[in-house]
Amino acid sequence: MESEIIRDRDIVIVGQQPWDVAIGSNCKNIALELAKNNRVLYVNSALDRITLLRNRNEDGIVKRRNVIKGSENGLVPVVNNLWTLFPDVLIESVNWINNSSIFDFFNKRNNRLFAKSISKAISLLKFKDIILFNDNDMFKSFYLQEFLKPTTSIYYSRDFMLAVDYWKKHGERIEPELIRKSDLCVANSTYLSDYCKKYNPDSFYIGQGCELDIFTSDAAFPPIAEITRLKGPKIGYVGALQSIRLDIDLIAHIAREKPEWNIILVGPEDDVFKSSVLHQIPNIYFLGSQKPEDLPAYIHAFDVCINPQLVNQVTIGNYPRKIDEYLAMGKPVVATSTPAVSIFGDEVYLAADKFEFAVSVEKAMAENDPEKSAKRIALAHSHTWENSVGELYKAIHKVIKN
Repeated sequence: MESEIIRDRDIVIVGQQPWDVAIGSNCKNIALELAKNNRVLYVNSALDRITLLRNRNEDGIVKRRNVIKGSENGLVPVVNNLWTLFPDVLIESVNWINNSSIFDFFNKRNNRLFAKSISKAISLLKFKDIILFNDNDMFKSFYLQEFLKPTTSIYYSRDFMLAVDYWKKHGERIEPELIRKSDLCVANSTYLSDYCKKYNPDSFYIGQGCELDIFTSDAAFPPIAEITRLKGPKIGYVGALQSIRLDIDLIAHIAREKPEWNIILVGPEDDVFKSSVLHQIPNIYFLGSQKPEDLPAYIHAFDVCINPQLVNQVTIGNYPRKIDEYLAMGKPVVATSTPAVSIFGDEVYLAADKFEFAVSVEKAMAENDPEKSAKRIALAHSHTWENSVGELYKAIHKVIKN
């Protein structure tokens, strides 16, 4: 592994997740890991005109406006060997354009401006022979290979973007071409690596890292009064309750099938969940949004943790981080069977439908023991960013003969 680490290279990362947004992201974690052995420039997405008009007084937009005006420096050090760049350009919002040729014309213009800003930072940092790592940014970074001329270009697929109307409109045409012309593609799920392989044979699954420091089975967690007062098995889910991702019918089925079980849902609800039949089922409990640091205490209180996904284009390729969080606490886990979840192997009970799901929850409770719990914890802790970036290094070596 040590011999495969890529060192002393200059890496430019582009993508959709800005560095100054509080929520974490795969790409930020990857950047930090890469910066342990390389110099890394993390480029925030260029400000577009519609975002400026809608949000001009937000702190992040004010920062970008000041950079564009030249009153603030857009190149900001983060940690040793890692900088973030706020581009000093304003680009046009073009996705509303229906004509492909006109869209391509203005999108290329946006890319040219974006690349010019990145090139100035590359020059200031004295980067040479760059590796370009594109985190799912199919529009604003489509032409960067041509403008920045990297020695190696990598496309990173971590979500099936074409399931979302915004990306689907031009993405069905553009993303396959971007995958095709990249030197290699990497993905955080086997489903997405197989998708990329349709257009580029040099596509690889590199897994996923997770930050599991607070998810530990041996901590002393305070009791959750709303849960401890309940009698009978406690079956729980932690996360956003979104109807596009979770199977409301499945949740209702297991609650009705097993009225002696307590189905506990922790997280914010979308409008569909708020008006769903689940609120009329007496053994389903909605505990609302909780602070991230408090979530391990809720998971600790569950007998079985569940991930009752719908299977659709939005979810089928997604790596479910919450399963690692459940496993890191040694909990038995039942999840809807998808290609992305299959990597957890025997440590997660997979169910094809709502009938199997209820049976699997029962089995998970019956078979739980300390040995199984230890295996779950070990599996979760094998999913590190160090290991994921290690697989990225291996993929680069397979394609690029140094």
